[in-house]
Amino acid sequence: MRVLVAEDEVRLAELLEQVLIGAGFSPAVVHDGEAALAAARRGGFDILLLDWMLPGLDGPHIVRVLRAGGHLTPVLLLTARGGVQDRVGGLNAGADDYLSKPFDIEELLARMRALHRRGRLTGLVAARAGDLTLDRASRRVTRGHVSIMLTAREFDILALLLDRAGQVVTRYAILDEVWDGATDLRSNAIDVHVATLRAKVDRPFGRNSIETVRGVGYRFDPAGG
Repeated sequence: MRVLVAEDEVRLAELLEQVLIGAGFSPAVVHDGEAALAAARRGGFDILLLDWMLPGLDGPHIVRVLRAGGHLTPVLLLTARGGVQDRVGGLNAGADDYLSKPFDIEELLARMRALHRRGRLTGLVAARAGDLTLDRASRRVTRGHVSIMLTAREFDILALLLDRAGQVVTRYAILDEVWDGATDLRSNAIDVHVATLRAKVDRPFGRNSIETVRGVGYRFDPAGG
């Protein structure tokens, strides 16, 4: 999961970066509002973690600009403001959740995971690459007019790869998103499921859409899809 961290307190930003890396996330850190808005507009993030009181542009302003531009990436605001009206103002600006400082790290991680799951569920129901279609509502996968039967794990892995088509999806991300961390990277569970997924969605159709990025994870190649 790629996370944009916008926090002007350098020590807190460094702590968040370390914690997120340790939890298997891929954080990118900026320290002011203009940099946060520019990075968010470029896209590629699964979660935006924004401090309310950033120099230049504050968190709620950034959210309003992003939402007005059609950006739907889930946003979690970090705020030292405890008033109800302040919190309501942040949510009305378009933020998905907020967390008051000081906060518990485990609660922060839990809220981020919940936001990411919610964001995936409320995204596009159908994902397509070439003649490959994945329908989340019916949990059906087809190649052209051929229906492909997948297990629940295989479906979730394919959905994750399609969501990030063209990007490398790390083994940590698959572990976090599909297994909720309830397995061990030292096991071969991920490799086995990816192998059976390829055997169903690629090999019978002469395709090579699911690529292995050695030592890192996997990537769905839209051109091979």
